[in-house]
Amino acid sequence: MLRHRSSYIHAKHTIEVLDAKNIASKINCGLLQVDDGLDDDACELVNGIELSIGEDVDAYLFKAVKNNNGTGILLLSDVFGFEDSSTRDFAYRVACNGYNVLVPDLFRGDPWAKHRPKAMFEEWITKQEPERVANDIAMSTNWMVNEFVAAGISKKLGLIGFCFGGGKVIEVLARDQGAYFGVGVSFYGTRIDPSLASNVKAPVLFISGDNDPLCSVSLLENVEKRISRGSRVVVFEGRGHGFAHRPESPEEDADAEQAFIMTRNWLHDGLVATKS
Repeated sequence: MLRHRSSYIHAKHTIEVLDAKNIASKINCGLLQVDDGLDDDACELVNGIELSIGEDVDAYLFKAVKNNNGTGILLLSDVFGFEDSSTRDFAYRVACNGYNVLVPDLFRGDPWAKHRPKAMFEEWITKQEPERVANDIAMSTNWMVNEFVAAGISKKLGLIGFCFGGGKVIEVLARDQGAYFGVGVSFYGTRIDPSLASNVKAPVLFISGDNDPLCSVSLLENVEKRISRGSRVVVFEGRGHGFAHRPESPEEDADAEQAFIMTRNWLHDGLVATKS
């Protein structure tokens, strides 16, 4: 559930805590105030393409057909991988809004599975070598650059990440230094290194819940303050980990929808509106 906005605003930083009452009037940042001009037929015209990047990285590309705005989005999954239905559903919805969304396999065919004993998680995550994952993300980024930026179709790319991928958003943007990515969205990122934040040159929308044991609000606030451009932290009261792309109740469904609208408008304002 969203709670009444209790925000403090710095010259370049905004932290927001939200509730369901009068949400559109309480949030003056415009995240919920863009008209939904999406044609109902648009979602029927999204192509899904399986592809390989280099020799080792599989990926799935969702391409808007009817309303394609030419902008590329790289979406980094949670630990359940690029074939997970919740991740693909979210990518599909983003593509419905006119984007080309690439979802790479960050785990080389070995994602975490829900049936595995939790005691094995640390052993599994250790095998996902940071350097290898970073190289795979770099290859995916280069593919997107060649496909959309170098071809003159898109000025900048967008970056979205969930959980494991949400933590990687900061790493990727810190390495990018503003070269190719124009905006980022990090959903309840895990294992975030706050020391990298000062190298991030693109604004980031952080979305999380205040009941998330894997992503503390204080850490997000710390990271947001270190980023040199106008980022924002939005906190959903009472929500835990994964609520925005894996809602488990009608109440979480409502908050997930608000989070998606914020994401859609953040991408539009940072990537599409700047092209006109």
